Amino acid sequence: MRETVERPSSVVDINDLPLHEISSTSSGLRIGALARMSDVGAHPAVRTRYPAIAQALELSASAQLRNAASIGGNLMQRTRCTYFRDVSASCNKREPGTGCAALHGHNRTHAILGTSEACVAAHPSDLAVALLALDAVIHLRSRAGARSVPVANFLLRPGTTPEREHDIRPGELITAVDVPAAAHTRTSGYLKVRDRQSYEFALTSAAVALHIEEDVIRSARVAVGGVATVPWRLPAVEHRLLGARPSRQLWVDAAAKAADGARSLRHNAFKAELLRRTVARQLGTVGGRK
Repeated sequence: MRETVERPSSVVDINDLPLHEISSTSSGLRIGALARMSDVGAHPAVRTRYPAIAQALELSASAQLRNAASIGGNLMQRTRCTYFRDVSASCNKREPGTGCAALHGHNRTHAILGTSEACVAAHPSDLAVALLALDAVIHLRSRAGARSVPVANFLLRPGTTPEREHDIRPGELITAVDVPAAAHTRTSGYLKVRDRQSYEFALTSAAVALHIEEDVIRSARVAVGGVATVPWRLPAVEHRLLGARPSRQLWVDAAAKAADGARSLRHNAFKAELLRRTVARQLGTVGGRK
């Protein structure tokens, strides 16, 4: 709004709505849409039972923003790049049909996965990557009733309609996010690689959750950020891990599949190798380096 990219006719303050809950039960974690990022990241149950979420929040934005920003707001933030913010540049996300200046411009930080000719902006949320890895579900409500959408389906790839980023209908509001409890949620973590240590979007990131029993990986969840137009799940990496014994070589072998299908631009080809190294490193951190 300050940069005149968005020009709403009105703004509604919803902060008094009763959507600030943070609760953990045997079945899972519920986070109200208006719970503050800093409060969720500091919550004892989140830190011990869902550490990937706590770590992703602590690595997001700045302390001042985390104190003010809500969970629902984080999920609803626009996927944007320098050209989206520059109203003099062409941007299909800001003005559909005008073109994508990033395709042939400076695109070092842009996506290599999930892109289209209409948009190559990388999704900015750290939290959403952790939520994707942990199979989170988003709850929405409107006058028409309530519905639930997996986070994997809530955030939309650009395709030919990059201006449509969320599966949210007119009149709907996010009310809560649920994360199911599972053995792998406790053994999870989030790694963010960026140009500087604070207040910077990820060049690559990885959320990993593993359940290891009797020295065998029984379940694996791997999602990455900073490299795709939406938080990106890596089923090929997960498949390579299942049933295997943890080892340094396994982490490298599984991570080798992390950039499968990548489509690099002029300045961001380095992201494919950086992504593989990021995933291997985080697998070793969460699963151990035997």
